[in-house]
Amino acid sequence: MFNSDIQNRMSDTFFSDTYRRRSFPISKMALFGGAAGLLILSALHGLFWRPPASFPESVLFTVREGMTLTEAAQRLRELQVVRSPFWFKTFGILWGGERGLKAGEYQFAEPLSLSRIAWRVTHGFYALLPIKVTIPEGYTNREIAAVFEANLPTFNDKLFLKLARDMEGFLFPDTYLILPGMSEKELVEMLFETYKKRTAELERKIAASGKSEKEIIIMASIVEEEARTDDTRRKIAGILWKRLKEDMPLQVDAVFPYIFAGKRFDLMNGDLEVDSPYNTYTNKGLPKGPITNPGLASIQAALEPVPTPYWYYLSDLAGNMYYARTHEAHLANRDRYLNK
Repeated sequence: MFNSDIQNRMSDTFFSDTYRRRSFPISKMALFGGAAGLLILSALHGLFWRPPASFPESVLFTVREGMTLTEAAQRLRELQVVRSPFWFKTFGILWGGERGLKAGEYQFAEPLSLSRIAWRVTHGFYALLPIKVTIPEGYTNREIAAVFEANLPTFNDKLFLKLARDMEGFLFPDTYLILPGMSEKELVEMLFETYKKRTAELERKIAASGKSEKEIIIMASIVEEEARTDDTRRKIAGILWKRLKEDMPLQVDAVFPYIFAGKRFDLMNGDLEVDSPYNTYTNKGLPKGPITNPGLASIQAALEPVPTPYWYYLSDLAGNMYYARTHEAHLANRDRYLNK
């Protein structure tokens, strides 16, 4: 009995002491392991997972159909969006599998961690923010291309101008909300479709005018550059249509900036005689095509001209318009208002 009691107490003490001796090292090891894990994660984040210091202010990234994680990782590294292609692929597989990329256009407007970028491209979270772009009335195709180039990071002006080559005059000036990554073809189509919508109510008037749609738009493109108010637009349209009817040359200066396409020219030094189908001094009739993309007010003025007894007009440096019935009176206005 005595031996049995001693054995039981020894047994209890043995296991208790053994447990206490073991529990302390296990807890310590757990704490150490946790701290080491945090240090490793912190190092990984600092070296590979956090955004690069050179992360672009805003960048577009296109995932093509069939694009691999390896290709995407390399491209993102070139764009300075991620630090480590390896860890991007690792997170990409974790979030979406080897073939988990979702094709489309992605916008990264601010620095993101590598894991969040991988999550977005494997879940199709494009986050495209529309860009507000205003095309002023009277801009040429070249000027429109310059506006797009200044606002859209992936825009190709040469491709746009090639696609819009025969669309001068029919790309409607307006304010647009454009998604980043829209193709040049989509942009041309958007501007043309807007033109069709905004001029749909004028189709009957165009048909009843006895003139073609192109003729109306050519005249409107000239009026756009020659006048600034609805009243002067309609009066100038009336004068120019009257000149055409009497087989007179239009003799408008607004065509020359279009002819010389941004190059310097001097109408007092021979450039007035430049050989061009748009030169309204050396050729009778309308120019070959529109010289601007006119707004709705100028198109309406070309359709609804106001008849006047005048054949000539000019504006001074302040934009005031002066009309004349004869060429002599026109020259007198020029001396009076332009040669001060």
